[in-house]
Amino acid sequence: MSADRDVADGRRFAFGRNWSRFLEQLDERRIADAEASLRSMLGVTDLRDRSFLDIGCGSGLFSLAARRLGAVVQSFDFDLESVACATELRRRYFKDDPAWTVEPGSVLDPQFMGRLGVHDVVYSWGVLHHTGAMWLALERALACVAPGGQLFIAVYADQGWKSRAWWFVKFFYNRLPAWLRPGYELAVSAVIRVLVILKYTLKLRPMVAIAPLFGDRRERGMSAKRDRTDWIGGFPYEFATLETLVDYLQARGFAVQNSREATSLGCHEIVARRR
Repeated sequence: MSADRDVADGRRFAFGRNWSRFLEQLDERRIADAEASLRSMLGVTDLRDRSFLDIGCGSGLFSLAARRLGAVVQSFDFDLESVACATELRRRYFKDDPAWTVEPGSVLDPQFMGRLGVHDVVYSWGVLHHTGAMWLALERALACVAPGGQLFIAVYADQGWKSRAWWFVKFFYNRLPAWLRPGYELAVSAVIRVLVILKYTLKLRPMVAIAPLFGDRRERGMSAKRDRTDWIGGFPYEFATLETLVDYLQARGFAVQNSREATSLGCHEIVARRR
């Protein structure tokens, strides 16, 4: 089934449509932040002479960052509007560059994944948990990591009842008529902001919650507004504990090199090397 049909039926969030708006905000500072994120998590200074597979490339920002760091990049996404976003970034910054390819494809398609080969870095940030079959998607991603290569993933944290309640927030967003979604997003955001401000006020640290309300830049060069829309609407939605993910990777011959555990409804980040 196509991404467009899933979106129309309320089974999937329009990720590419959200990313196309992000491209309007993309500037050199955001790209530099994305590059810094890759260098820091992967523990490298550059990616020269390395192949980089971007599974679910979204806006194409991290494919662009990897290419600027010297990698040979292969990008794909199930969402055709996301493919268009990455293609636009390639046109802007690396026009006609044979070392960066962009194409449509699904991590759940065994024939497609089988022809991709193996890569030095397989990157999939905030993607696998939106496929509707997260563990199968992760298994397919692992198969693309070359011996000695690195896997860099981000998966939503399992926060118990909070994560299960958030599933319903996302489910209802996608079932609403399109004209009601902006109001729903604002209402949910307002409730969350009030609760977070109250939480940190009680801890005598109100600015921790208030300061992020001013400005739109986020870590990794992302946009707070676009991330918020994704956070509320991103569906399908699965999650896991960091311990579960680490155990899963270790059982399949990967050694965790770097990780960042989410403390709320965000994503665990893991970099693991194939032994």
